[in-house]
Amino acid sequence: MQKKILLSGIKPTGRPHIGNYFGAIKQWVEMVEDHESYIFIADYHALNFIQNKDEMKSNIVDLMIDYMAAGLDPEKVVLFKQSDISEHTELSWIFDTITTMPYLMRAHAYKDAEAKDKEICVGTFNYPMLMAADILLYSPDVVPVGQDQKQHVEIARDTAQKFNHIFGETFKLPEPKIISEVAIVPGLDGRKMSKSYDNTIPLFSEYEDIKKLVMSIVTDSGGGIPENVFAIHKLIRDEKELKEIYEAKSGKYKELKEMLIEDMENFIKPFREKRKIIASDIPKVLEILKSGGEKAKKVASAKMEDIKKKIGVNLY
Repeated sequence: MQKKILLSGIKPTGRPHIGNYFGAIKQWVEMVEDHESYIFIADYHALNFIQNKDEMKSNIVDLMIDYMAAGLDPEKVVLFKQSDISEHTELSWIFDTITTMPYLMRAHAYKDAEAKDKEICVGTFNYPMLMAADILLYSPDVVPVGQDQKQHVEIARDTAQKFNHIFGETFKLPEPKIISEVAIVPGLDGRKMSKSYDNTIPLFSEYEDIKKLVMSIVTDSGGGIPENVFAIHKLIRDEKELKEIYEAKSGKYKELKEMLIEDMENFIKPFREKRKIIASDIPKVLEILKSGGEKAKKVASAKMEDIKKKIGVNLY
């Protein structure tokens, strides 16, 4: 029986945190066994945020190492970077021609930038079309995403339906996959864990950093159980067991944070040690990334040939 296809990716805009892991990467690792999987580094998307050559190079390599250290086995999943596959940007342009500006103005990223009174670049405005291309090129059945990314999969589905209506059946309609209990991982301040809020616990933190970060978690002095501490703790320890402990130690915030520090260290340490081993051989990491790009290119190129025939530009 043919495996279902999975696709997802992360922008190389900084080191992954436990929110990235529980909100996305853990799902990928678990689903790889029974899915044909494509996980990419969204480096062209990252150009909206990073426009420094050395920083971009470093972030791409770091993210590839992070993927592997977090459990993505290149023998079981195609790991590649977006910029190695020119079909992503080529298909994005084709989608531009069938998409209206009012439609894109409803996208969360654009509305958020507009609300903050930013001077919005075309890349931010057009972000959903490139993401639709990222997704649809590989005909995935499922796209694991965080709750805040669900709209992008919906836009990809809308775009696929519109293209199919105009040019004939071409694209499969992917489904978003969101695990509700970890759809939004809370940060140190209770808001969604995000690099932009500076409220994260990095996935490969050293022990001293874990101590400092956990002790900085915002607590509500009016309650017996510190909700933000508990919300993070239940990600790595059985919730029922934790409830009993937290109730028994009601009001003892320092003790509860110290327990979270030790549990978090036990969780992160294996990832941290594996990462150091992988990072000791950068040429091998780059070889794996290049090989993944070659595999993804074959799939994307074949799909683009079909698309070109459908739109009428493939004459010979």
